[in-house]
Amino acid sequence: MKKYLRFDTPFSYLIIPAVAIVTAFNYYIFVLSNAFAPSGVNGIATMVQYLSGVSISYMSLLINIPLAIFSFIKIGRVFTVKTMLYLLVFSGVLLLFQHHVINIDRFVYHTEDGKSTILAPVAAGAINGIVYGIVVRAGGTTGGTDFIASYVHKQRPDISFSKVLFVFNTLVSLSSYFVYDCNVEPVILSIVYSYITSSISGAIIRGGENAIKIELITSKTDELKKELISRLRHSVTILTAEGGYTGQERKLMICVVNTHQIKDFMEIIARYPGTFACVSDVTKTIGNFKRNAG
Repeated sequence: MKKYLRFDTPFSYLIIPAVAIVTAFNYYIFVLSNAFAPSGVNGIATMVQYLSGVSISYMSLLINIPLAIFSFIKIGRVFTVKTMLYLLVFSGVLLLFQHHVINIDRFVYHTEDGKSTILAPVAAGAINGIVYGIVVRAGGTTGGTDFIASYVHKQRPDISFSKVLFVFNTLVSLSSYFVYDCNVEPVILSIVYSYITSSISGAIIRGGENAIKIELITSKTDELKKELISRLRHSVTILTAEGGYTGQERKLMICVVNTHQIKDFMEIIARYPGTFACVSDVTKTIGNFKRNAG
């Protein structure tokens, strides 16, 4: 990733408060007025506010401060400081909105007939996905279950960070059924929100570095190699392989290309009958991908 696209710099201490303000706006406009629970600890805080009237801002801090202290000791100081910076700004700005110190009621999205309710978690999930991706790239998180997931993964590397989040978010979504008058719609809205958030944040965290790895076995090694290099502008790596059924020696060609080049690749191998190709996704490339070394 090029340096000018990196967020984990001193400038991150300005980026994180900025996106925290966006999150506060997102919650006030799309989440709190449409009776569904977002993912994570804030999902619990949202349901508590719905039932008791206690602001999500207070509940978020009440839950996250003990977790942050634990994280500061057990996980990492910079990570925890950046996360708490996000949480403090988010909670503070949301309180300003809720107490109408800053009045943004005219922007609140809500439909009385409920026909467009699905648009609220779609918009909120998209915004939150962008925010979450930026915060993680900046070296922090949005708190809550991220503290728990980070600690679990640190202690048990075999348990993935995303698996812990998935389990917790599933419990939040199912709990919302009972909180919102035993109605299935809030559960669906919560799932939509979580899915969109994870999809968008995942793309941002990966940094748009998705690629395609192609493995080919062909009898036209030289001709195919030249065409792949000249047309796709990526080199190939050639290995010696042996056919398991025939025992004959073959050449295995490996090439990593951009995802948008798959159409060009298909057109190339169509001209080489008998060529076998296996295509798989690559979520990250390291090094000089402009000209894949061969």
